[in-house]
Amino acid sequence: MAKLRDVGLCGLGVIGRAVCRALDAGIPGLRLGGAMTKRRAEGEAFLATLPSAPPFLPLEDLIATCDLIVEASTQAHLAEIAPKVLGAGRDLVVLSGGGLLGRADWVSLAEANRCRIYVPSGAIAGLDGVKGASVGAVTSVTMETRKPPRGLAGAPWIVQHEIDLDAITKETLIFEGPATEACRAFPANVNVVAALSLAGIGPDRTRIKIYAVPGLERNQHRVTIEGEFGRLSVELENVPSENPKTGKLSYLSTIALLRQLGASLVVGT
Repeated sequence: MAKLRDVGLCGLGVIGRAVCRALDAGIPGLRLGGAMTKRRAEGEAFLATLPSAPPFLPLEDLIATCDLIVEASTQAHLAEIAPKVLGAGRDLVVLSGGGLLGRADWVSLAEANRCRIYVPSGAIAGLDGVKGASVGAVTSVTMETRKPPRGLAGAPWIVQHEIDLDAITKETLIFEGPATEACRAFPANVNVVAALSLAGIGPDRTRIKIYAVPGLERNQHRVTIEGEFGRLSVELENVPSENPKTGKLSYLSTIALLRQLGASLVVGT
């Protein structure tokens, strides 16, 4: 019988808790080895509710005892986690994909230590098509994101430009620009465009428009790719999780990625 790979979770918000529950329920080839969060008391209380009662471990211990680390926290926390995880030769699943932009040094570190960085598709679809299309010539990749105003609250762009989200009464364009800028301006909101850019033509050429739409009940994304292959268009309407900044598909796609790691049949690129 093949040895189970222990998985450690960094972050126990909506996504981290959902992934922990899935691992605890059973994913072939994997086992929940432990977890950590900056709010230790809350983290320990949650882990105690799981049948396997996995331990709460500091980051260093999590890296030492687990084969795979899942980052389900923030871009700022990723900056601390990634060098330590990859430096130790552990595989890393990154949900704060915007934090990967411009970090070729982390990719080099993974190569040097023979480990891998995985990025789930998150709250988006069509990345298989984007990767396939990008083998040939791609002329443009654009994305439109629509969220209820509360889903953008607290973003650096909103704070910097003193945008009163409560005063918005109709669909309003909040931001337009390349993925590079969008991921800095909205680090907790548009990791989807980071994944899109990494799968395709890069963050500087991938463009996004972000709209605030009062009364909107689902986060909406529209992706359009054009190139020598033709034209591909994908539209999604995602049900928000308990955290309005992210959709349920974010954690579902992470669970799907983990299931794929131990699967005998892998579908898609």
